[in-house]
Amino acid sequence: MSADTPQIINPEMADVPLHEPSKIHLKDYKRPSFDVETVNLDIQLFDEHATVESTLVMNRQTEGDLVLYGEDVELLTIELDGEVLATERYSINNGKLTITDAPDSLSLHIKVRIHPQTNTALEGLYIAGTGSETMFVTQCEPEGFRKITYYPDRPDVLAVFTTRLEADKRYPTLLANGNLIEQGEVIGAPDRHYAIWEDPTNKPSYLFACVVANLDVLTDHFTTSEGREVTLELYAKSDDIDKCHVGMQALKDSMLWDEVNYGRAYDLDRYMIVAVSQFNMGAMENKGLNIFNTACVLSSPETTTDARSFNVKAVIAHEYFHNWTGNRITCRDWFQLCLKEGFTVYRDQSFSADQQSSAVQRIDDVAMLRAHQFAEDAGPLAHPVRPESFVEINNFYTTTIYEKGAEIVRMIANMLGADNFRQGTDEYFRRYDGQAVTVEDFLSALSITDSKVEDFIDWYRQPGTPVLSGHQDYDSETQTLTITLSQQTRHVAGFDAPKPLPIPVAMALFDQDSGEIISERMLLLEQAAQTFVFDNVGSNPVVSLLRDFSAPVQLNYNYQDTDLAFLLTHETNGFNRWQVTQMLVNRILLPSSDAKSSPDIYLQALVATLPKLAVDDPMLAARLLDIPSPQELASATHKDYDPEVIKQERENLYKQVALALKDQWATIYEQLPLQAYTDTPEALGRRALRNVVLDMALTAKVTGADQWAKQQYDNASCMTERFGALRAIVNHQLESCNAYLADFYERFNTDDLVIDLWFSVQASNTHVTTDTIKSLLAHKDFDWNTPNRIRSVIGAFTAQPAVLWTFEGLDIYVDVIKRLDEANPVVASRMLQVLARWYTLVEPRRTMAHEKLLDLQQKATSKHVLESLESVLGAAGK
Repeated sequence: MSADTPQIINPEMADVPLHEPSKIHLKDYKRPSFDVETVNLDIQLFDEHATVESTLVMNRQTEGDLVLYGEDVELLTIELDGEVLATERYSINNGKLTITDAPDSLSLHIKVRIHPQTNTALEGLYIAGTGSETMFVTQCEPEGFRKITYYPDRPDVLAVFTTRLEADKRYPTLLANGNLIEQGEVIGAPDRHYAIWEDPTNKPSYLFACVVANLDVLTDHFTTSEGREVTLELYAKSDDIDKCHVGMQALKDSMLWDEVNYGRAYDLDRYMIVAVSQFNMGAMENKGLNIFNTACVLSSPETTTDARSFNVKAVIAHEYFHNWTGNRITCRDWFQLCLKEGFTVYRDQSFSADQQSSAVQRIDDVAMLRAHQFAEDAGPLAHPVRPESFVEINNFYTTTIYEKGAEIVRMIANMLGADNFRQGTDEYFRRYDGQAVTVEDFLSALSITDSKVEDFIDWYRQPGTPVLSGHQDYDSETQTLTITLSQQTRHVAGFDAPKPLPIPVAMALFDQDSGEIISERMLLLEQAAQTFVFDNVGSNPVVSLLRDFSAPVQLNYNYQDTDLAFLLTHETNGFNRWQVTQMLVNRILLPSSDAKSSPDIYLQALVATLPKLAVDDPMLAARLLDIPSPQELASATHKDYDPEVIKQERENLYKQVALALKDQWATIYEQLPLQAYTDTPEALGRRALRNVVLDMALTAKVTGADQWAKQQYDNASCMTERFGALRAIVNHQLESCNAYLADFYERFNTDDLVIDLWFSVQASNTHVTTDTIKSLLAHKDFDWNTPNRIRSVIGAFTAQPAVLWTFEGLDIYVDVIKRLDEANPVVASRMLQVLARWYTLVEPRRTMAHEKLLDLQQKATSKHVLESLESVLGAAGK
């Protein structure tokens, strides 16, 4: 399939002049001239093509032409109110079908031909799988529906859809949104059958979905708090049905959780999930018919690590929660994407925190935010949570939109308190159910108990990560503690000078002698600098700030290393115990002055803390041994970044930790014996810590640790244990490494998701070479049409920037982007964004990277990649 043409203009904006590429601006938003009351679709699938007939009942809303959008569709017929429309009455230019003299109310019938068989972009209607496992599937968010038929494809056009699907009987599964109202054999064609689905809810076209396939189904039921009996169906290949039980239980848990915590019950008689192997996203919340990447729905102890299994539960929850925060209330335009995604991410994070250790869940959320979103904010791709402009909206499905958007909602929730936040969300659902709304609407509803909520609008408008600085002064005579806090955000080129933002700062005071909490408060920093006074404080305390990471900021408080070590020992907040270890590590690896912090205090605190914590809370113990990823360390380096030096220093510190506790590893490992698999937070914690301890023991060259690894692999009760052992064997290049890789492949070569692990462990290991990457890309099981497989090699490769940022490493990486630019520009653009901080590299790496990017710019054709390149290369002048 040819690349997206850069001339397509976005329908949410009226009369934008065409350029290459066209930039769309939030300030230009206008309501659509026509809305759509009802849509009747008739989709007929054949071996070489598909035909799509649509009948739209439309009504005028404002002055202007009737405009519909279509890409890669062949118009066969068009009728207005039952009459064939003469060619002089409409025009088709740059993917826009315009009717200039449309009546105020009308019925429009359109028939088109499309070719899902050649659609490699995985947007619109396309084919996934091969041979007998072929299925037709849709992905319409954000603008994929226009690749199915001509339509006013924008989120603020809501309509009731009725869909008829027709296909050969070798595809017995015919699914679409809503409720099944009719099915049967096609008259006069005994080898074909049809099904008709009706969705009674108004929805935008991006939530349309259909699936035509040969799938098995796992069925269950759920009774809502309103008494509705809901049929739950999870569709997958017959070989994968036994891996659907975790997802089904997660769905039921999510439905109950949303009723208890938000009062939101499901509103249809059927809820369907379909597992698809070739999918650009993790999953899609289409009304009543979710489409899921297999990696985000299939799970079994034998084939799925604990981390991925837990992610399955989180993604199931995320897509279900969208039923209210995204589907019943949707976004007015794509600039409001953070409205549905940020709120829903916050909801799924809260759900996940209730399923495991809340402290570890918060650690996971923040570690991801710091490694990826903070890096985004620090580089040329920095943008507000609500962007002001874009060329290709697919480029803005970012950690800023999702994760930083969630952090804004979390700040508001923490500031309001549980009861007031629930009142605000109830008001939001009451006011806007069935509507397409904006961030301002959301904040207005939440502000019913506190008008300060509306001050958070600047968090949505302003790019960059604030730096929260501070110090304390103690007056022993008056027993008064004064804490001074200030904030500063870098000025991102192209945006207004940053304003002070409302920053909730959860904090506690600890007595230095007893280690007990003296006071706990939530401070609200609203100005560039403020002082906060605490009376009746008996002695100078140790201050713990940003407890549970109460705001998405970088903390630069005037701590001594001994203060941080004290908090590691005495903090009662599990997240903050992890946070202070990260601060200590960053002081060692990323000094802000010429003098580095000594690792001694950090190592002594770990030695004093870890052995007991390994017994009391193994999951938290495993996380306290975290060292920031190379990507996070890179994002904190603003010039002369040398990935080889960072790698060596990081590995040296890791080795020092391993050696400091060398005498403890055997004891801790023995306390964590292999046991029969159970899916409990306690069992997950033991398995996580066992894998960390195994790697540490191998690093410290503990006697017999190589045998631990082999025995763990051979006797594993689940994939977490087996893959953890394999990763340790590969990372430490044990003598049996190749034999264990071969054994893993032989055991699991029929399971695509497990083979993704096999690819990734080789592409991401600390000894990887460019020859390894080339070999993996040439492997018979590597598939350029499957994003999961591409990510398992190329995505994993980015974990080793010291190799990526070499001539051969960049050559491989950029060549992959070039290849995907035409076939799948969404994936290509996201891969390109990994290279955004090239300009911080030390020479000659910087010049080399610049030349590679300039060469890519000469060859790229998709608007996705061209827009990203414009930002990435623009960094050279900043």
